[in-house]
Amino acid sequence: MEQQDQRNFILFLVIAVVFMLGYQTFIIEPQVAEREAAQEQAKVEQTEAERIAPSVPLAPTVEAALAQDKRLVFDSPALDGTIRLRGAVIDDLNLKEYYQTIDRVAEVRLLRPEASEFGYYGGWNWLNEEGTTLTGFDDEWTLIEGDRLTPTRSVTLQIERSNVRISRQISLDENFMFTVQDTLTNLGSSPRQLRAYGAIRRHGDDSGFLEATTPGANRDRGLVHLGIVGILNGKLEKLNFKKIKKGEDVSASSEEGGWIGLTDKYWLGALIPQQDQHFTARTEHRTRLADAYTEVRTIGTELLIGPGDTITATNQLFAGAKSVSVLRGYEQSLGIDRFDDAIDWGLLYFLTKPFFTALSWLAAKLGSFGLGILAFVVIIKIILFPLYNKSYAAMAQMKLLAEPMKEIQERFAADPQRKQQEIMKLYKEKKANPLAGCLPILFTIPVFFALYKVLFVTIEMRHDSFAWLSDLSAPDPTAIGNLFGLLPFAAESVKSIPLLGFIIGIGILPILYGVTMFILQNISTPPADPMQRRILMMLPLVFTFVFGGLASGLVLYWVWNNVLSIGQQYYIMRKNGVETELDKFLAKRFGKAEGGGEA
Repeated sequence: MEQQDQRNFILFLVIAVVFMLGYQTFIIEPQVAEREAAQEQAKVEQTEAERIAPSVPLAPTVEAALAQDKRLVFDSPALDGTIRLRGAVIDDLNLKEYYQTIDRVAEVRLLRPEASEFGYYGGWNWLNEEGTTLTGFDDEWTLIEGDRLTPTRSVTLQIERSNVRISRQISLDENFMFTVQDTLTNLGSSPRQLRAYGAIRRHGDDSGFLEATTPGANRDRGLVHLGIVGILNGKLEKLNFKKIKKGEDVSASSEEGGWIGLTDKYWLGALIPQQDQHFTARTEHRTRLADAYTEVRTIGTELLIGPGDTITATNQLFAGAKSVSVLRGYEQSLGIDRFDDAIDWGLLYFLTKPFFTALSWLAAKLGSFGLGILAFVVIIKIILFPLYNKSYAAMAQMKLLAEPMKEIQERFAADPQRKQQEIMKLYKEKKANPLAGCLPILFTIPVFFALYKVLFVTIEMRHDSFAWLSDLSAPDPTAIGNLFGLLPFAAESVKSIPLLGFIIGIGILPILYGVTMFILQNISTPPADPMQRRILMMLPLVFTFVFGGLASGLVLYWVWNNVLSIGQQYYIMRKNGVETELDKFLAKRFGKAEGGGEA
């Protein structure tokens, strides 16, 4: 290595180390400190709450809370759990097809009894003429027919209150939808005006609930909407948990159709009132003693029941995974407006939705989302082929002009204005456009962010494996520190080491990205300015660490995109008679010496 190259290499290493130290000092450590401060504050608040209300007992376990009431069992291919007969509340629900971790041991428990920690439950009741509850979450229902709720067997409950008898038939489909059909009979001598009242409540801190439901969910909560979501009058309504705690709420009405609920990254609890009737929706955050809960509720239109008359009303409750095919299926079969917008598609929804559709189709045809991502890159490359060809041809032309431009810069170094005029004259004579090589970036950046959103928010990629990647929605599970799995300790342990873990916790895929980016740079035209060249030299290393924390499916996309770009760009450069930096490197290392003999 020549002396100048040695200096450049040392400078490169110094800059890289400074970058990593700065990243650790100014980004990683403040985030860790912020999390620790939040945890300490939560402990202080909990201690203060216990001091103010020492009589509030600790919440019982889920199992203990379940044992406090009479219950009705339900079971389907997607769900299992129980319904509390007191209040006819759905408050015990497990997702049979989804697990907390890739070990596939513990199922995701979505709904929990009110008495347990992080209670999460919902149900349908009725309001009387005064707006107070005719039936509520504490009223006991009687099981009249059926002993077990399944997709092929409904159950019937019954209750009588204030001269009104309500017979409730509950049914459950193959996925995540409970249908509640109430038959109301006026047993009195006066007309009654009643309204259906639906409510979903979640108790406790949302961060604690997320961690209890899906371990690790708090790490990336800032990148996806968590909180209230719904469609009211055709408009998407959203409010995150942070704003809910500050007292903000959603209060709106819907003339016909719509829904509202509580959303997590992958899970949803939603109320779907009778779709052919007007209803109002309201959200609220309440605190009582040491407990706090967020409530989503809907109130239907008034239903008039004459003496001795009977009417029937049908409402629904969704509790489950935000599977795109399931949500869209309900849109079509039940007429639920924009139900797939429970997924946070982001600002680029016009790209993320079709991207997901394309990826899903490719994954179904090829057998995995990993292969689907590789095929998706090829399709994008084919679509943008003319644009990329034009761009690479422009870059090849600019590379041919490198020597004449260098001559102009040296000749007119003391006259910047004349230098610029001569360069523009050269561009005009050779019909070169220096901006043409940047055109693909205008399309690549939106594609990158849209695909990132798709991989991050859709549950279909969760725990889907490909090659050594155990979860395409999570970062590469390998690490330099354990020799990519050869040493007998987990990569997660390596990545958790302060400062050092940031360096030796990088996996195979981010390293491949850095290597392919370096090769791609050496095919492209290098900047004339030495400082710009040094900065570009550093970028592959910088992006290796940046990509180390991204979803492996996204990095897989980018590595394969780089590989195809290398082949395409190299071919066009050679076709135009341009010797690339890669050619020079290969010739220097493996080619012929100046005298014609072998090096």
